[in-house]
Amino acid sequence: MPALKETPEDAKRLARAIASDISLYNEEKIRKGIEEDTFFDALAKEIQEGRTHFVEHVVPDLRDKGIYERALVDVILARKASVKSRIW
Repeated sequence: MPALKETPEDAKRLARAIASDISLYNEEKIRKGIEEDTFFDALAKEIQEGRTHFVEHVVPDLRDKGIYERALVDVILARKASVKSRIW
């Protein structure tokens, strides 16, 4: 098993890579989730799988710092600001 990510920078890089993969493989589901304001429900399975991967690969001190959640917002939601939504 590879070494756990021990720095915030490494954990952020991992979280952003996971979020990028979620975005890449779920484009239509993301678009629809944003349009219908069901993003987190529509992608619950993918988000949880990503979170599990993140937790398994970072040291315990970095697991609950919001790094993964922030990556979801920065990498997926912020980049989809052009999608029409009643929440923005």
